[in-house]
Amino acid sequence: MKCKKCAEKLEVHRACRRIRMRCTGCGREYQIHEVAGDLDRETEKILEKYTAIIYD
Repeated sequence: MKCKKCAEKLEVHRACRRIRMRCTGCGREYQIHEVAGDLDRETEKILEKYTAIIYD
């Protein structure tokens, strides 16, 4: 997945009980619902491990 701001890679970032997508370039964080429509299969597999990620 790519950042909407700078086009660098987004990675799953977990902190306590929240899950976000964090850009490896600019550091911007996205809530899952902000990028849900753009999820690729690799990211979906990672997120399958977590429950209630959209409501954090």
